[in-house]
Amino acid sequence: MASFKPTKVQTYPKLGEKVTEDTLYWKNYKAPVQIKEFGAVTRIEFSPLPPHNYVVTASTRLQVYGPHSQEPVRSFARFRDTAYGGSFRGDGKLLVAGSEEGLVRLFDVDGRVALRQFSGHTKAVHVTSFTSDGYRVVSGSDDLTCRVWDVASSTELGSYTEHTDYVRATATSKLNPDLFISGSYDHTVKVFDVRLGGCVLTLQHGHPVESVLLYPSEALLVSTGGRYVKVWDLLKGGQHLVSLKNHHKTVTCACLSTTDNRLLTGALDRHVKVYNSSYKVVHSFDYATSILSLAVAPDDEVVAVGMTNGVLSVRHRKHSEDKQEMVGRRRRGPAYRVFVKGKNYVPKQDDFLVSKTTKQHLQKYDKQLRSFQVSKALDTALQTWKRFSKPDVTIAVMMELNRRGTLRNALAGRDEQNLTTLLHFLLKHVTDSRFSGLLLMVADMVIELYHQVIPQSPIVERLLQRLMELLGREAELQQELLQVLGVLDTLFASLTPRREVTGPTATPIMQKS
Repeated sequence: MASFKPTKVQTYPKLGEKVTEDTLYWKNYKAPVQIKEFGAVTRIEFSPLPPHNYVVTASTRLQVYGPHSQEPVRSFARFRDTAYGGSFRGDGKLLVAGSEEGLVRLFDVDGRVALRQFSGHTKAVHVTSFTSDGYRVVSGSDDLTCRVWDVASSTELGSYTEHTDYVRATATSKLNPDLFISGSYDHTVKVFDVRLGGCVLTLQHGHPVESVLLYPSEALLVSTGGRYVKVWDLLKGGQHLVSLKNHHKTVTCACLSTTDNRLLTGALDRHVKVYNSSYKVVHSFDYATSILSLAVAPDDEVVAVGMTNGVLSVRHRKHSEDKQEMVGRRRRGPAYRVFVKGKNYVPKQDDFLVSKTTKQHLQKYDKQLRSFQVSKALDTALQTWKRFSKPDVTIAVMMELNRRGTLRNALAGRDEQNLTTLLHFLLKHVTDSRFSGLLLMVADMVIELYHQVIPQSPIVERLLQRLMELLGREAELQQELLQVLGVLDTLFASLTPRREVTGPTATPIMQKS
């Protein structure tokens, strides 16, 4: 009796995104390291100077981490209530943060006690940042105001009340210490000039603004809020350039990478999107819960993400020395000669050869095919994980059933649940060019078998109707494509130059008399 041959699963080309340099660059990160904080991580910012430590604002603490440390190297817990907006000064030596109490505190990175305390806001201060000269601090509050403070004297230099709702985003100019930008829940982004004492430009974002970001050249401004990321040209008076809608929930944060100034955005939909210079998504990071904060190290070595569940996720870039170290750590296995020992031995004439039968390991659907249980084999191939992650296995089983001539028997006699599973698979893959040759035939069999058999099941009726409509559209499309091919063939035939026949056998062309 001949041995049973397992079902051969063909390898199909993968349909997916085009692999580009951006894709390879952003995939070159290790698995994330997760650090549990005391509350939701509302802000992350890297120090501009090496070794690029980063400050994490969560609950009532500011915690400073090293680029490769999983424990904080410095912690500031002098807040009675929730802390917000921890930010470094340009030299990396001072920290500023707001709080739910309405106070703004200034810290020395190497100390623990607050050096300055600015009081004047009447409600929570959610955003703070230093101006480029390092001598002033800008803060935005739920009392609808933005204020500028003098670091040396702890006095208020100006208060701006142009917003009509909570101020939840600020950004300061690195080129001009007198300019700063604020974003508010009143759907506007405003550019302020301290020298003029007020707002000089207003942009309508259209949704509550969660964050604002300036490009290094400061010609472009990014605002996020709602599901939208909008880019503005400040050199043309705030002209709206691009509106991106790649997230399906509120976009909460944005930052820039050092390499080619790639834009990264994080949202409540648990995704971080990376955009190229044409504002097309080139990569995406997925996380467990909603994202509140995002930062990339100045050298792109670390990507840090803060989430609503208090988890800080940190990814480090891979390097060639890391790969060599991993190879060096692997346990040395048996030598190659151990595995090939005796493989090439040729028995002599008087030797008695004892053959050893090798056990054949079959998949579950192969065992059922061997037992001629064709319906059960198809059910096994239509299991959830197979039909979603490995549809080529399901296709291979259908091809084997068709080769045996038992495909119609396997499709017939199905109950409502099994038929629904089969119809969902057909609706998803029948138009896939890799599988359509077989699945179109399967779809015709299913419609012929069940179109008039189960009128009492509304679910099956609806799925069958969708399948018939899909097949109708596919037939119309193929007919149109055939017509186009016919037209192209005619054009190509008319454009092909005819060869002139020369020699004694050539027929002379008659001239007009």
